[in-house]
Amino acid sequence: MSLLSRALVDVRPLRSSPVFRRLLIGRTVSTLGGFMTMVTVMYQVWDTTHSSVWSGAVGLAQALPLIGVGLFAGAWVDRADRRRAYLLSTVGSAGCSVLLAVQGFTGQAPVTVVLALVAVQSSFGAIGAPAAGVFVPRLLPKDQVAAGLALHQVTGQAMMLLGPAAAGVVLGWRGIGVCYLVDALTFGMAFYGAYGLPALPPEGEKSRPGVQGVLDGLRFLTGHRAVRGALLIDLAATVLAMPASLFPLVNEERFGGDPRTLGLFLSALAVGGVAATALSGPVTRLSRPGPVMLCSAGVWGTALALFGLTTSAWAGLGMLAAAGAADSVAVLSRATIVQTRTPDALLGRVTAAEAIVGQAGPNLGNLRGGVVAGWTSGTTALITGGLMCLAAVTAVGATTPELRGGRAGGTDPRAADPAPPQAAPRVTPQAGPPVTPPAARPGTPPAAHP
Repeated sequence: MSLLSRALVDVRPLRSSPVFRRLLIGRTVSTLGGFMTMVTVMYQVWDTTHSSVWSGAVGLAQALPLIGVGLFAGAWVDRADRRRAYLLSTVGSAGCSVLLAVQGFTGQAPVTVVLALVAVQSSFGAIGAPAAGVFVPRLLPKDQVAAGLALHQVTGQAMMLLGPAAAGVVLGWRGIGVCYLVDALTFGMAFYGAYGLPALPPEGEKSRPGVQGVLDGLRFLTGHRAVRGALLIDLAATVLAMPASLFPLVNEERFGGDPRTLGLFLSALAVGGVAATALSGPVTRLSRPGPVMLCSAGVWGTALALFGLTTSAWAGLGMLAAAGAADSVAVLSRATIVQTRTPDALLGRVTAAEAIVGQAGPNLGNLRGGVVAGWTSGTTALITGGLMCLAAVTAVGATTPELRGGRAGGTDPRAADPAPPQAAPRVTPQAGPPVTPPAARPGTPPAAHP
């Protein structure tokens, strides 16, 4: 194998599994629409209120349903056919996009109405994320799971590059209603991709119903040091340093508030993310993703702090591209750590928790950024967030040796036994994909697009 082929993303899953290929195409098109809606919501809320706090509240509207619904949805998914749960989520999310389009065409709805629709759509996304968590490990051979994960990520990054730019063009040309309508139409491709999936009931013991099933999943997560450390690092990177809610403020201060330039910030993140994921071959073949995640999360925080310091637009976009590349590698490494240590019987609940961290974390980080910027300034919010992220990552790495040297797919000898009566057995080295798809999270699709 040549050095170039080893460096580029592994495309074997596209050849070996037609079902995976169809699913990937459908989710990619839907993700494009999701990023268009993400930018449109940010623009509509900012245009209505001109408040960074209200812009941050968009993240809160997405985060609260994920936290409130996600874990219970994961427990339900671990007892149900994951294919049916995913289809239900897709139809419900599409309906919310249609309602967003209606309010966009009929006039400026109150901000609270827009946020309520975003929250309902996020609730459907909280169902779809754990359902989709089993797709890659159940559709692909074990030696192709990491490659399938990387393909999902690189297509998500590519849509993050195209989606905000397309949203800026459509917003300036046809307005917010058309942007929302495009998103609603893209769900048709998501439904098409998922409809051909086989039935995917849980393997092994089904989840216990209600709170008991949720507690079984939480017991596994809190008892497994490597998994817990990976999620803590992701929370540090997102809650402490997420910059997206600050972009409208920076756009108005430096670029005159033109909606066509708002997407440049997210597109810059995506440029770095696409480049890093497209060259992810060595990363997916590494057996020790923990050190990679630690280093990447540290680079993310550092780059965002430098973005807050720079006064040059081009230098700032360069820092965002570096941050996007680092976050892309960190997300890929986190998914490998989490999913390779989770048995199928717990995968819905673990994926739900991962989705909460990967999606609610950035949304809470956007709220933090908006509030801090309202109290101080956008520059202060960016710099302090990046430095706090770097400090938190250092602390987690120093106290979690399993992350500094643990192999992907290995067991954690200090993990708590996750198997009370009717719960899943001890963790086995079974891999799976991340379903993170944070609105506004570099490298991940929006929460409403499972």
